[in-house]
Amino acid sequence: MRLGSTVPNFTAATTQGTIKFHDWIGSSWCVLFSHPADFTPVCTTELGRIAVHKPEFDKRGVKLIALSCDKLKDHTDWVNDIKSYCRDIPGDFPYPIISDEDRKLAVQLDMLDEENRMHEESALTVRALYIIDPDKKLRLSMVYPMSTGRNVDEILRVIDSLQLTDRLKIIATPANWTPGEKVMILPSVKDEDLPRLFPNGVDKVSMPSGHNYVRTTTDYKM
Repeated sequence: MRLGSTVPNFTAATTQGTIKFHDWIGSSWCVLFSHPADFTPVCTTELGRIAVHKPEFDKRGVKLIALSCDKLKDHTDWVNDIKSYCRDIPGDFPYPIISDEDRKLAVQLDMLDEENRMHEESALTVRALYIIDPDKKLRLSMVYPMSTGRNVDEILRVIDSLQLTDRLKIIATPANWTPGEKVMILPSVKDEDLPRLFPNGVDKVSMPSGHNYVRTTTDYKM
């Protein structure tokens, strides 16, 4: 599961029926994420918060799908707990959860830790999250241990960055960037081209090294 690699196609049983993964993604982006186990506290908060934020993912053209090594019936029963705990989830639970009882997908998608990944009786998926583009390429991965829940705002932030820099290939987003803040202009862009490319202005930062490679602008649209 290296960045830029094609995410394998697979057929899987989910809480919303059987899917063939590449067909299910279609022309959308996708967030595929694993959780250690059903009926556990941190996972309940994660799947609940991601469900609450589904309209934000929809705005970005992103489909959501979860995975763990539990039975399909357990997923279905657990969803009711998630909805009870996160009372601001409107309507039906908004995205499918894959059942991977034999752990084949977890191994194939590199969602198990090194110590336990071949122990079929005890291995649990870690908190692996993959952002996949419409070409089925892996664009970003986040891997957290079982003890640490993820931040949904960060997932949305990196999707914004990926989609913006795909569209405007001459910029990158700096540390802690959020939409509307300054972006960095790539060093490959020549100074003489800046007025044409960014007519509303560019800020240049002088460095002690004399290499003036830090150039920023807010002249872009999301």
